[in-house]
Amino acid sequence: MKYDFATGKTSEVKLPRSGTVSVSCPDWKTDRCLANITSWTSPLTIYDLDAQQDTFTKSIFNTDVSYPGFENLVSEEVEVPGHDGAMIPLSLVYKKGIELDGGNSCVLTGYGAYGMSATPRFSILYSVATRGVVLATAHPRGGSEKGEAWYKAGYKTTKPNTWKDFISCAEYLIKKGYTSPQKLGGTGTSAGGILISRAITERPDLFAAAVCNVGCANAMRLEFTPNGPVNAPEFGTVQDPAECEALFEMDGVQHVQKGVKYPAVMGVGGWNDPRVPAWQPGKFVAALQEATASGKPVLLKANYDNGHFTEEKIVTFKNFAGQYAFLLWQTGHKDFQPME
Repeated sequence: MKYDFATGKTSEVKLPRSGTVSVSCPDWKTDRCLANITSWTSPLTIYDLDAQQDTFTKSIFNTDVSYPGFENLVSEEVEVPGHDGAMIPLSLVYKKGIELDGGNSCVLTGYGAYGMSATPRFSILYSVATRGVVLATAHPRGGSEKGEAWYKAGYKTTKPNTWKDFISCAEYLIKKGYTSPQKLGGTGTSAGGILISRAITERPDLFAAAVCNVGCANAMRLEFTPNGPVNAPEFGTVQDPAECEALFEMDGVQHVQKGVKYPAVMGVGGWNDPRVPAWQPGKFVAALQEATASGKPVLLKANYDNGHFTEEKIVTFKNFAGQYAFLLWQTGHKDFQPME
């Protein structure tokens, strides 16, 4: 929508395509702007926007890029009933024509913290969907996809909604035939470590594999890390009785139980990570190694070239390539099995 300050009226602006839009005006004295549009399956396109005429033309700064196989991908936005009736947004990317028979490997990711929204954006990492993998992004409470109230409904004492929403998305994917428990992998990064560590300790039966990527898996000890005090306003402090109980609920390490059949798990720690020390996912992995009865691998990858996404891009891509390989190996994807 466009708002006219002179008349106080709003009008609809028709976009050249759907997706996430950002607008910048290099010359604030004119109504000529740059509009960037991207989506789950389409690379960033830069347009010249004439805000007087509401017209879009491709900018001289734009470079058209084509990625093989992406033309065969589709994206879908759905809402999933949560444990308490709340409707949880879920974004899907998959190859056209896949069978909804439960036989697809699926990677479900989520974050749900700091009021951050997972908006549609293109990534070459989604190329794995061209191999028939379903990629799913949950939008649990703790983010801001539905405003401030959505954020505060996954915050401190309400934090369990974050991983319960993630679990609800996993159940939906299984119920609708996108995947099955034997084919489903889950991931959480950084603050998403709370989400993934608690999802698999609460419902280990739903997942074949999981990755806790530089993840906060030991929430009760988080404020004692170098970066911890600045996170206390988000998650809570052990100095407050109610918030201490909430931190206990968030803590994946504290909820590992001996004799449970846990999924295959990879914990990833960045040796030079200034935000989440490597011992956070490390303690979670150690607890699972001691407790699990599934016989599935539980591994720790210490990345000595990795900070908290401050490393060289080649390190980042190798890191995620390894995580996808692990998840697809453990979810039985035919292209990622060991060679005999």
